Amino acid sequence: MLSQVRRHPLAAQTAEVLLARIRAGEWPLGHRLPGETTLAAQLGVGRSTLREAIRELAGKGVLDSRQGAGVFVTALDVTEEWDAVLRRATIAAVIEARIAIEAEAAALAAQRRSPADLRLIRRALAARQAHGEPIAEHVDADMAFHRAVIVAAHNDVLTQLFDSFLPRLRLAMIDMLKIRPVPSESADHAAHQRLADAIAARDATAAAEYSRAHLTTLKGAFT
Repeated sequence: MLSQVRRHPLAAQTAEVLLARIRAGEWPLGHRLPGETTLAAQLGVGRSTLREAIRELAGKGVLDSRQGAGVFVTALDVTEEWDAVLRRATIAAVIEARIAIEAEAAALAAQRRSPADLRLIRRALAARQAHGEPIAEHVDADMAFHRAVIVAAHNDVLTQLFDSFLPRLRLAMIDMLKIRPVPSESADHAAHQRLADAIAARDATAAAEYSRAHLTTLKGAFT
C-alpha cells in the first residue's frame, strides 16, 4: 500500500514534466513520443510510473496511446474546464462567441428549418414580446426564442454550445436590464421579428445579418 501511495505522486510529477516538455514544443502536435524504455530512462522513472503518467495525460486529451504504433501528442496543453472558462469570461466575450455561433445558426436555420421549427420560432417570438412581466421572465422568453432559432439549424453541437452559455448569460442579462432597460422594447422586438421573417423566407444571408446586428447592439450595452 505504501509503495502505491509513493508511486502515484511520482506519476503525477512525471505527467507534469511530460506536459512541460510538450508545452515547450519538444514534441509537436501529432508527434510520436520516444519509446517507453527510452523515455522512462530520460525521465529517471520506472516504466510503470511512465505508463501511469501517460494514462493521466491521455485522460486529459493531451496524449493518445495507439496499440502497436506508440504514444502521440494530440493537444499542446490541458484543456481548461468549460464552466471555469465561462465563469471567468466577460459578458462581452460571451456575446462575441454568441455572434459567431448564432449568426451561422440563423443562416442554417433559414436553409434547414421545418414547418414545425418555424411554428416553434413563431410561438417563442410571440412569448418574448414584453408585456410588463418580471425581468427574469422576459429574459427566459428571449433565451427561448434564440434557442428555437438554433434548434432549427439542426446542428447538435451549436445547440449544446448555446446551452452552455445560458446560465452565465441569463444572470448577466437580468442584472443589466435591472440597471439599464432596453431603450425601445418595440424596436428590440422588431429586430427579432425580422430574424424570424428571414428564416421563414429561407433567406440565409438576411438571417445571419439580422442575428449579427442584434447581438452586436446587445454587446454594445455591456461595453
